[in-house]
Amino acid sequence: MFRIMKFLIGFLVLAASFAINAQSGRAVSQNAAKPGVEKVELTVKQMFDEANAYNKTKFAEYEKNKTPYSENLRLQTEREKKQLAAKYASIASARAGLAGEDLYYLGFLHWIAENFDGTTQNLLKFTSQENAGPDRAQTARSIVVVVYAKQKKLVEAEKVLSEYLAKQPQKLTERSRMEGELAKAYQSEKDFAKMAPHAEEAYKASKALAEDPNSRTRGLDELLDSGMLVFEAYRDQNKTKEADTALNDMQTFAAKVGSPTFFYYATDKLITYMLETGRKPLAMETYLSSLIKAGRDFQLKGQQADAIDRLKRREKHYKILQEPASELFSVEAWFPGEPRTLQALRGKVVLLDFWATWCTPCFEAFPALSEWHQDLGPEGLVVLGVTRFYGQAEGFKMDNPNEIDFLKRFKVKQKLAYDFVVLSDQQTQMAYDAMALPTTVLIDRKGKIRYIEAGTSTSRIEDLRQMILKLLAEK
Repeated sequence: MFRIMKFLIGFLVLAASFAINAQSGRAVSQNAAKPGVEKVELTVKQMFDEANAYNKTKFAEYEKNKTPYSENLRLQTEREKKQLAAKYASIASARAGLAGEDLYYLGFLHWIAENFDGTTQNLLKFTSQENAGPDRAQTARSIVVVVYAKQKKLVEAEKVLSEYLAKQPQKLTERSRMEGELAKAYQSEKDFAKMAPHAEEAYKASKALAEDPNSRTRGLDELLDSGMLVFEAYRDQNKTKEADTALNDMQTFAAKVGSPTFFYYATDKLITYMLETGRKPLAMETYLSSLIKAGRDFQLKGQQADAIDRLKRREKHYKILQEPASELFSVEAWFPGEPRTLQALRGKVVLLDFWATWCTPCFEAFPALSEWHQDLGPEGLVVLGVTRFYGQAEGFKMDNPNEIDFLKRFKVKQKLAYDFVVLSDQQTQMAYDAMALPTTVLIDRKGKIRYIEAGTSTSRIEDLRQMILKLLAEK
């Protein structure tokens, strides 16, 4: 608490140290508040540099002051950065006769502040000037394309993209981002035919970036994102062959650049897509051929082992996906509702969350599970928190009745309204290969297993949400 108070007081002092008069259009450095120091008015570029480096500067301060990191601290710092950028943008906008690089940096202040209209207005003014340098002009155009795509102003975005492509220089990072944002915009509009070519171009640019060792880490992140856009564009047009090709290419490229994580993700997506589209024999054949491919195409033994181990851990899941769900064995307690069989739940979408009180990552999904139980329950979703007796809790040994009492108290404390199912042994976990916790299983209205994944993350929770909505829509 003391460290947090020091941080808040420090920030207030820092904020107060800016002598700013918005009406006169003046922004002065921190030193201006010191006696005997001449006030120095900041240029628009200096304002941008300070705002752009805000997070880096603040986290250096946190480290120096040993302020504990937290997600709330990160979000607060990001908000402060945007507020500072917005304040400086307002000051700069009040200055008369802005031209040249002032327009460029003013546009980027608005960009940091997420004032999209201010961003496009000033960057387009900058690109229209004869003395706009070609590098900055192209970067300005690329940001305008991204903003227009985010605003769903797709005609305007396409026009500026054409202007960018007609000029030089062209940067792979800029091309990848523009094309990717346009692909996402068309995806949100469900115009998958227009989405596909932009996704293809984004993927092409990302591959070129990933081939460069100096930009490989960032390039692989963008490659995964753009590659999935290509896959989704064809999947949602029911172009199975093209969707398969996209994932196969991602798999091959992952081995080429030595990324077992990327290789596994592309392979897993390919196999589960084949299962989802009713091609189980081909899916299992692809699983086996991918094991061979990993051993053959990765140059380093460690990379081979990593890719192969990840896939082997999923083998049982691949085998039970699209198959009728096994009943829950050895149910010792079910509360607060009454015990039911999965057969009795036919017609509902059932989510089995395999978890334990000692599993910290399991807690990360609780808010989403509670939300889905409340919001999607009326539409046919049944959430079941499945755990078993471990003979202990909070460091103390417990018999079964006391462990049940502990679970009931835990449920109330965590405000989890959905039913808990307590098992006396591991039979059900073994049937679903849910020994790793947490593991989530989705069973459709017909009683078939449609989704099974171990672990949790923000992206996985979003994937799970999308799958739930898909299954609920299947009547």
